[in-house]
Amino acid sequence: MLSRRLSSLPSTWLIIAAFAAIYVIWGSTYLAIRFAIDSIPSFMMAGTRFLLAGALLYALARRGGATRPSRIHWRGALIQGGLMFLIANGAIVKAEHVVPSGVTALIIATVPLWVALLGWLFFREGRPDLRLAIGLVIGMGGIALLVVPGDFLSGEHVDLGGTLLLLISAFSWATGTLSSRRLPAPSTPLMGAALNMMAGGVLLLVLSLASGEFATFVPSAVTMESLVSFVYLITFGSVVAFGSYMYLLSVVAPSRVATYAYVNPLIAVFLGWFLGEEALTARTLVGAAVIVTAVVMITSRRRRKPAPPLPTVSEAPLAAVASSAGE
Repeated sequence: MLSRRLSSLPSTWLIIAAFAAIYVIWGSTYLAIRFAIDSIPSFMMAGTRFLLAGALLYALARRGGATRPSRIHWRGALIQGGLMFLIANGAIVKAEHVVPSGVTALIIATVPLWVALLGWLFFREGRPDLRLAIGLVIGMGGIALLVVPGDFLSGEHVDLGGTLLLLISAFSWATGTLSSRRLPAPSTPLMGAALNMMAGGVLLLVLSLASGEFATFVPSAVTMESLVSFVYLITFGSVVAFGSYMYLLSVVAPSRVATYAYVNPLIAVFLGWFLGEEALTARTLVGAAVIVTAVVMITSRRRRKPAPPLPTVSEAPLAAVASSAGE
């Protein structure tokens, strides 16, 4: 009996590998986006990426027994795909032309703050407690540290236009997270993720076509670095890390899985400096410490109904899981 119980326990090494995947892979995708858009038009890259990744997840969901989605599920996917991929991810791929990938990850890491704030203001999620209110103030202060002009600490301030795009991204993702709780969900989270990604991918490709990217795109100009990064985003960023995330939710406490929310931006800042030659200034380090502190306060506070966390804007294909994510 004891040996049977032990054999049924999840492998420690498999859990470690899964945590490494959601930490490192999701943390690295911000830099991969920067490399991919060096020679591939921004909206075209993002739209193709999510359409292909969504198709892969759809095939996996159907193979796993998920039922075929209905018309109402596709309608909800258009709403979610518009908010969380067209607007949120579309803003990211544009912002990364002027904002370093590590700083992008830091600003996007504030999504839990906006989910809590918008949930209170517009979705009747309850008044923020003191811990949440302090976390919100600290998080906004961290963004201000990165953006404020002048010689505050060392290092240049972040481009204001790019910062505004990233704040729009965070707000749109937070709105999509909250609105998803009121939309009908497909039979499995995997199927919901697939629909949202495919819908968002199509919308991004429409935007790419409308903005003239297809007319000016020269396939022969795509560099090997951009192509490898693009494939990496589809396979590892969307599929491998997503599978690891779903596995972890089934074997460990959601509060432990939620640690990705403040590990990812630190990984992104390090990789941006180590591989992307991005400046690691005192301003960036202080801003990172302030923002991560705020995210820890928000994501670790006690909730009346514990629920799985929701991946961050750049990488999460989990709009379906958002319906159960309690912020």
